[in-house]
Amino acid sequence: MSAVVVLRENFAADRQGRTFSDVLNDPAQPLDEVLAFFSDGDRQRRMEESEVHHDRAALAGVIREFEAHPSIDAYFAAVHPVETKRLRQAVGVIVRMIMEQRGWQKTGRKGSMGVRAPAAEGQPLHNTGGLAFWFVRAERYELAEGMPFASVSQRCKRMADTSKAKPSKRS
Repeated sequence: MSAVVVLRENFAADRQGRTFSDVLNDPAQPLDEVLAFFSDGDRQRRMEESEVHHDRAALAGVIREFEAHPSIDAYFAAVHPVETKRLRQAVGVIVRMIMEQRGWQKTGRKGSMGVRAPAAEGQPLHNTGGLAFWFVRAERYELAEGMPFASVSQRCKRMADTSKAKPSKRS
């Protein structure tokens, strides 16, 4: 599948993206770098693989590389947490736009990305553990036609249902 390219115009026209005019119009925010990062086909494939093969949020498939991007990391480290929240939310919108165009839909569930450090005066909000340093949660997605593999919890439920239906041989 070819890469979904998200431009400022696409983002501004999206039903959720249009609510981020503050992010779109703030030249200090690294939105162009974020859009370029997520418009890469290999990263989009890794986002899909994160959902299919690792049972993690799509963003988990690229989060370490994303947060290691120098201008993005510098922005999150230097800017007030209230302002970075808007960019983090915009990232979620960009991921949704890409995933939907690639045949995925939101599940309404969030996947953990990290464990937030206690707030400290003069320090930006970041995590102390998990996959991500700056992101706490990310939306989960599923293929519109259904997932190719059952999750562990689905398999456990199926096994429990099967064992209730069969008499035990351990008597």
